[in-house]
Amino acid sequence: MQVLPKGVRHIPSCLDSEAQEALVEDIRNVVQAAPLYVPTMPRSGKPMSVRMTNCGALGWVTDKERGYRYQPTHPLTGKPWPPIPRRLLDLWNTVSGYPHPPEACLVNFYSHDAKMGLHQDRDEQEFSAPVVSVSLGDACLFRVGGTNRADRTLSLELKSGDVVVLGGERRLAFHGVDRIYPATSALLKNGGRINLTLRRVTKP
Repeated sequence: MQVLPKGVRHIPSCLDSEAQEALVEDIRNVVQAAPLYVPTMPRSGKPMSVRMTNCGALGWVTDKERGYRYQPTHPLTGKPWPPIPRRLLDLWNTVSGYPHPPEACLVNFYSHDAKMGLHQDRDEQEFSAPVVSVSLGDACLFRVGGTNRADRTLSLELKSGDVVVLGGERRLAFHGVDRIYPATSALLKNGGRINLTLRRVTKP
């Protein structure tokens, strides 16, 4: 059994099948109000392989012109992001160990060939709050390392219903998704993986 670095928690099967289905319905409602779109990398303008949206008071966005940032409105519709579903707020209260609510929930949709390179979640002001990540749908190979890009990494399979918490000394750990395992879950009708990432952005 792998020993995860201090500050990294993996909670397998944190959400049962009923809770997963209910959460997918919540996310469908979010996407109806704030459609998925393809973000682009700063400077290069290269499109990312995931489609994304957000819910909460703030949403994380990126584009060629202005780079990584949080803003209160959807970059395409100009409308405020829809609120974070109650189920996710309850989950945050259960696993985060942090006394204030999250302000952003990034919704990433991975098709069978999408990935996410090693990166840090460091566009927030409040690093004493953890990042709480929820997996729904097809399994993925998740990789996590230390706070320097060159640090040794370890990989683990994340399945639908799993939750990962990055906090404490690993709040700024480099992490990424190396691959999706297609057809490993029947949760999403057309396959793929949804990753929900809850974050506190500002200091209370």
